[in-house]
Amino acid sequence: MPTLLTRRLALLAEEKHRAVLAGGLRGIERETLRVDGAGHLAHTPHPAAMGSALTHPQITTDYAETLLEFITPAEQDIATTLAKLDGIHRYAYSKLGNELLWSQSMPCQLPAEEDIEIAWYGTSNLGTLKHVYRRGLALRYGKAMQCIAGIHYNYSLDERLWRVLAEQEPGDKRLTARSYQSEAYLATIRNFRRYSWLLMYLFGASPVLSSGFLRGRPHKLQTLSADTLYLPYATSLRMSDLGYQNDAQSGLSPHENCLDSYVAALTRAVNQPYAPYAELGTKRDGEWIQLSTNVLQIENEYYSTIRPKRVIQTGERPIQALCARGVQYIEVRCMDVDPFEPVGISEQAGRFLDAFLLFCALEDSPQITPEHSARYTENFARTVKEGRRPGLTLHNGDAEVPLPAWGAELLERIRPVAELLDTLRGDTAHGNALAAQSLKLQDATLTPSAQVLRALEAHGNSFSAFALAQSEQHAAYFRSHPPTAEEASYFDALAATSLAEQGEMEAAPQSNFDDYVAAYRASNLCQSRQDCD
Repeated sequence: MPTLLTRRLALLAEEKHRAVLAGGLRGIERETLRVDGAGHLAHTPHPAAMGSALTHPQITTDYAETLLEFITPAEQDIATTLAKLDGIHRYAYSKLGNELLWSQSMPCQLPAEEDIEIAWYGTSNLGTLKHVYRRGLALRYGKAMQCIAGIHYNYSLDERLWRVLAEQEPGDKRLTARSYQSEAYLATIRNFRRYSWLLMYLFGASPVLSSGFLRGRPHKLQTLSADTLYLPYATSLRMSDLGYQNDAQSGLSPHENCLDSYVAALTRAVNQPYAPYAELGTKRDGEWIQLSTNVLQIENEYYSTIRPKRVIQTGERPIQALCARGVQYIEVRCMDVDPFEPVGISEQAGRFLDAFLLFCALEDSPQITPEHSARYTENFARTVKEGRRPGLTLHNGDAEVPLPAWGAELLERIRPVAELLDTLRGDTAHGNALAAQSLKLQDATLTPSAQVLRALEAHGNSFSAFALAQSEQHAAYFRSHPPTAEEASYFDALAATSLAEQGEMEAAPQSNFDDYVAAYRASNLCQSRQDCD
């Protein structure tokens, strides 16, 4: 009997729907620390030649003043997206002087907390708000954790595709097209949670970290060398509890069974006081130290492996955008920076992600119970800490099964999706990407995490030495491929415009910042219109 996935694939394979399937957009956000020639955190301000970190659409900063974030335009094909990302890197290197971009997700040897500069966005109320929010992050999580870098993969399907599916399938016909699309993206997110452990096995690339990163926190890592800690079978320490962790967020599990419940959970979190934060207050010696004393200062503080997203308008909060106009795309946040790729991600990884995410979108996606959620979290946690351990099992809902066997079964379910995408392209790019991942399941030494450990051997098992060597290698590539005159002119114009925009914001009359924060915190967040079990 045909499954929902096979029925949907057959529908989308029809000639009249090919253009719909070929639509949709891919965007990448790549984070990377600026370091000096010795591999230590740079202490210079964000390069003015790159433009304003507050208003530039493609080059900004994330947490630290030295943590760059490159944002590509959204493109239909991942190869085009990666070409744009390559262009941003080449331009950045033309403005970096002797500095390097760190090649890893886990940070370099970091200085004392007080010597890590929080990103500065100027004197406008908006710029100050962004800075104070980051002060709050430092207070709540420590600065070292905020220096971790990742790859965020933004993915959308053509909005016409959801209408094609809605017309052909039974269901609640009272749903508007926007509501159907939003709930379909939430279904995609549920499947992502079920199967994202596979991404961590296949692409996790942070099995080691600098010995100073943990700042004296208790841990169960092993010593690899004088400056390096690791777990022998880890795939992504970045995504383990050693990376993104916080007691306040431990009880926060936004409901993925419908958009209204998801929004309501985050709305509660940004309005719910948290006693340890309340003891700290929002000001110290008259200076703002955090935007609020609630579980979350703003909704983006919630650390998750995937988010439903909608492009926001000026002055709008992310939750308001979701409430007003529904889900527009999803943001995958669990991908490590690939230290062997100059831009941090390969085209092959992008092709696999496209097949994997389309599979998650088209496959049947039952609602998640608290018990399901706990199991998915446990499978993910096992994989990031010991994914390559021989004999490791995960729970598939029925029984404990070997990770490689379940992974191979998943790849077989994804294969028809990859084949359909290749039919549209007239090549085998997605099938080839699938085949490469299949080899990793057969031989764990082919995974990026294993390759990192093997590469470290040539550097005395020193994370810092390996990461610096990779950073220098990537720098040589970018510097030998400088931007063309046309590219340089394009980015120079973006930089000049962004600086002018920041200047205009700062020159405009500003309300009292305390009033500005109060208005921001009181802005009308949506309340749930229904509850989903």
